Amino acid sequence: MKTTTSNPNSVLKLYCNVFGHQYDVSKKVTKHVKEYTCKCCKKQLTTNGNGKLTELTPKFQEINSILEHIYTRRSMRLNQKLAS
Repeated sequence: MKTTTSNPNSVLKLYCNVFGHQYDVSKKVTKHVKEYTCKCCKKQLTTNGNGKLTELTPKFQEINSILEHIYTRRSMRLNQKLAS
């Protein structure tokens, strides 16, 4: 006798297909650029140059890490100038 077991991941994907994704901010790259992760299916998105959400590919991960590095260095330099 065969028993069918459903994959929990496929059930969550079905939930997202029916009711939509529930995105949380997983990382703040800059004030305007953020990375999002769906609570259910763990799909990852980021904002692109136009401010629209796009899938977080390795290319966008690299862009975001470089952008974050530049942003933190610039903000630290600005804070040092203000403190002086």
